[in-house]
Amino acid sequence: MDNDKYIRNIDELAAVGSKWWPKDVRAKALTNSILQFMLDTQERFLSILKLADKYKPERLFGLLRESGFNFHLFIKHLSLLTDVGAEPLQRINSSFNDIFPSGKLEYIIEGKHYEYAFKSLPLIKGKLDNKKMQSDSKESLLAPCKDEQLASDIIMLLVFGGAAELPKTSSVLYRCNVYEFLGNSHLIDTYVRQNYIRVSKIIGGKTATDLGNAAQSYAVEYLATHLGDDYRVRSNGTIPGVKLDDEHEATFDIVVDRKNYQGKHKPYVGVEVSFQETSNSTVERKGREAQARFQNTNNKRCFVAYIIDGAGNFSRRTAANDMCENSHCNVAYTDKEFELLIEFIKEKLG
Repeated sequence: MDNDKYIRNIDELAAVGSKWWPKDVRAKALTNSILQFMLDTQERFLSILKLADKYKPERLFGLLRESGFNFHLFIKHLSLLTDVGAEPLQRINSSFNDIFPSGKLEYIIEGKHYEYAFKSLPLIKGKLDNKKMQSDSKESLLAPCKDEQLASDIIMLLVFGGAAELPKTSSVLYRCNVYEFLGNSHLIDTYVRQNYIRVSKIIGGKTATDLGNAAQSYAVEYLATHLGDDYRVRSNGTIPGVKLDDEHEATFDIVVDRKNYQGKHKPYVGVEVSFQETSNSTVERKGREAQARFQNTNNKRCFVAYIIDGAGNFSRRTAANDMCENSHCNVAYTDKEFELLIEFIKEKLG
């Protein structure tokens, strides 16, 4: 057994790595890309805005039902248009009673008072995150809406929130001014069409996420295919008893085990995938977690491997080296390197 060949430093990985996203990964990401899906559904979104009436909010919901346009897909478009995504919406949910003391959205359009009584907000349990809003993936956006009442509440916030009567409410929701464009084709064509994707920071982060998911998905498929039927390869899995700290269970991008292992202590290999073309917080987070992940996995007689590649990883040397130093195996993101990882997995799991 030659352990040295499985553990390299960041310079050794850089010498054999891809550094830039492989074509196969980019193609896979594009296929599953939310950005492309949003572009594909943009015209239908804009047509609903053009037919809506800012004086009759119920007409907007009628148009969504008549057209079969998913409520949560409409929310995703509104989030891009207003640049109000899951994080600010969760903050609004957390401070809901302060922002809406009456429990209603009370707003004024051209001197006329309107009220909307919230049906589901605030959420008492759980977070108002992308998963809850069914906007965390293309598949979620395509699926039927699970909670139309919650979706209606969020749509009202994003469309009419900027017209709120109370100054403290409108100051929080000042970006939520879509009502100004409803029914006005000229404004929609000259402003919304030009700006709704370009001005939003949300889509940039999501594109990076799509690439990261595609990189992980490709690695899962490669390992499952080349390891064969005797091994189980899971995405976003856990290893029994392995935690990052006393409260948080450690989740690995990939977990591999033998299906019919007969021994007393079943070994697992947890694989973390870190491919970063640019430097970002993901590299730092994985680096910070590396020591605890390694120690706790090692204590359970299991193994940690890293797939590390991309110019961003090679420029953030401290974080990348933390991953290298706290692993039983580290490889770059190429098929040849994956073969080395497969050799390691078979050697450790039998």
